[in-house]
This record gives sequence, C-alpha cells and structure tokens, in this order.
Amino acid sequence: MALTDISVRQAKPKPKDYKLSDEKGLFLLVKTGGAKYWRLKYRFADKEKLLALGVYPEVSLKEARLKRDEARKLLSSGVDPSEAKRARDRAQKEAAANSFEVIAWEWHQIKLKGKSEGHRNRAARYIKTHFVPAFGSRSIDTIEAPELLAVLRKVENKGTIDTAHRVKQTAGNIFRYAIATGRARRDPSADLRGALQTAEGGHFAAITEPKEFGKLLIAIDEYQGTPTVRSALLLTALLFPRQIELRYMEWPEIKWDKKQWEVPRERMKERRPHIVPLSRQAIEIFKAQHLVSGRGRYVFPSARGKSRPLSENGVNTALRIMEYDNQTHTAHGFRATARTIMDEMLDIRVDFIEHQLSHKVLDPNGRAYNRTKFLGQRREMMQLWADYLDELKENARGEA
Repeated sequence: MALTDISVRQAKPKPKDYKLSDEKGLFLLVKTGGAKYWRLKYRFADKEKLLALGVYPEVSLKEARLKRDEARKLLSSGVDPSEAKRARDRAQKEAAANSFEVIAWEWHQIKLKGKSEGHRNRAARYIKTHFVPAFGSRSIDTIEAPELLAVLRKVENKGTIDTAHRVKQTAGNIFRYAIATGRARRDPSADLRGALQTAEGGHFAAITEPKEFGKLLIAIDEYQGTPTVRSALLLTALLFPRQIELRYMEWPEIKWDKKQWEVPRERMKERRPHIVPLSRQAIEIFKAQHLVSGRGRYVFPSARGKSRPLSENGVNTALRIMEYDNQTHTAHGFRATARTIMDEMLDIRVDFIEHQLSHKVLDPNGRAYNRTKFLGQRREMMQLWADYLDELKENARGEA
C-alpha cells in the first residue's frame, strides 16, 4: 500500500529500525532514534543497490517520489543513479573549491603572507566589497572580462579612478593564482587593458616603500640648496600638491588662523577651489619660509627674481641633485607615495585620500563633493601623515 503524508508523519521509532514501503522501490527507513530516511531499492547490473534520497521532513513524500522517478529514468537509460549522484556531488565540491571567493581568500592567505597589515587589509576590503557580491560562489573559470569590467566601472564611476586600477590589479593577481593552481585557464583582467580611465598624469615614478621613503626624507632634510627649494621639497612631501599649485602659491592663500592653505580654482585641475589642512610641521615650515619670502608675492619665488615663481623643474632638479632620477622618484610622485602609504600602512579611508588629492570624488547622488567635505577627517589625516613621516625619518636614521 502506498504511503500517505499522515502515515509518514505519524511513523514512530521502535526498538529496531524498520521500513515503510511506498511504490516502485521507494521506502522510508525509520531509525530507533526517530530519524526518517528516504531510500530507493533498485537493481543495476544484476546487483541490488540502495540510493539515498534525503531525510524527512526536509524531503517530503512528494519530493521523494519525484527523486525516485528521476532515478528510474536514469536506470531506463542505462545509468546507475548512485554513480550519477556521486558524480554530481564531486562536481559540486569541485565547483565550491573553484569558486572565486574560495580562491580569492586562499590567494590572500598564501600570497600576502608577510606583507604589511595595510596591504592585506586593503586586499581583503576589495574582496569583500567588490568581488564577493559580484562573483561569490561562481566558478572562477566562468567569469568573463565584461563581468569584471562591470565591477570596475562601479568603482570608477565614484571618481576613484586610481582605486579602480588597484582593484583590477588585485583581480588579476587572483586570476593568475587560479591559473597557477590549475583552477582557471586565463586571466580576463588582461583583456581590459585600456578599458578604464587613465589615472591622473599617467605614470610618474614614485617611492612607495616606507623605509626607502624615509631615506628620501633624510636626504631632503640634508639638502644643501636654497632654503626656498628645501621648503618646497618638504611641503611637497607633507602636502602632496600638484607642482603648479605649489609653485604659484601666494602668501594670502595661507590662512594662519584656520591652519589651512586655500588654493584658488584658477590653479586647480578640476577648476574647483581646494582646501589643504596644515599640520603642525607644515606650519613651522611656512613660518620659516615667511622669513625668506614673506615680503614678496610668491611663497616660493624664483632664484632669478622674486616677481617670478619657482621654476617648473625646481623640485625635480633638487631630487636629481640628491641622486633621485626620474625613474626613481619625481615631484609628482609624492602624490602616489602619499596615496599608497596612507592606504596600505595607515589604513585611511580611500575617499578621504582621494578628496585631499583633489581628485573628483562623487557622493551617493553622483555629485562632486564640495571643498569642505570631510575637512575635519582630512585635518586629522594630514597631521597623522606628518607625524608618520617624522617616524619614518627617525627609523631611517636609526638604521643608517
């Protein structure tokens, strides 16, 4: 007699395991502990076999019958349903092991071992924020370039172009690790060359390793050129402005009471006025420079005359004198240095950094943030950066 929902539900445990038969080989195995298992008895290759179909009540009587009918269809096609189930289980386990998320975290654990905490945290943030929501349990070998580009576009559309390139680089590292471990055939990030907007100014050589940057800071402290160029070097490191912003700086732009430098829109790349909070160290340098050029128009006048600003190559020439050539570090490279070290070593929010770099950062409504956005946080960030540079110098001196 066929089973009913009521007979299955009311089946009680007995001193010994027992079976309640349905139809076409399906039965319910009731264990002494009360658990109820669906089983299918069948013959294949002249051998009697059993196929597990699930546990009641997770698998209802109706669902058990559907699974039985699917198994019988396989039998009629000459396929052993037990072998088919094992094959499906293996495929599911392999798919889970080959998922982007699993491989990404494996890469993070193995390949970033020994890297800085900031570097590991940044990569983990990219995995959690950008990759897992988009790809998650997807097999890494099924992800195509347009899908990865869609993820990168979301980052790029916020105005954080440099971050978009970093996310792309992280994805490429994960795909290449998957290739090396035999779980992917190719790296789709390689197909995206030129697809993203170019980061500001293209490539400018920059030192981004903290210890080496500490050595550069000592070289700046010991620079034997003019006081004006030395001050320009120090403030480029502390404030990381574009050189046109720094060279044409005029004394009224320094707001001593507010402890900030207010750059007029005319000198800004995005044609928006910009505020640069001044750390304690930056103010001391400006005070010293005021004794040198405070009666003139420009904070950093040319050596050829106070009516002209510091030459376009003033800071780069000084770097070359200190034996830092254009392939090692440039004046513009201080911006990349700050962006990288603040993110990787100080774990500062990327949007704070990007805003201070005067990059175009959009709010959730797609509008550009105004110049005072995050000003309090940026003020703290600039002081933290200045203190960190002092620490780098002291560490470099201790290792000299």
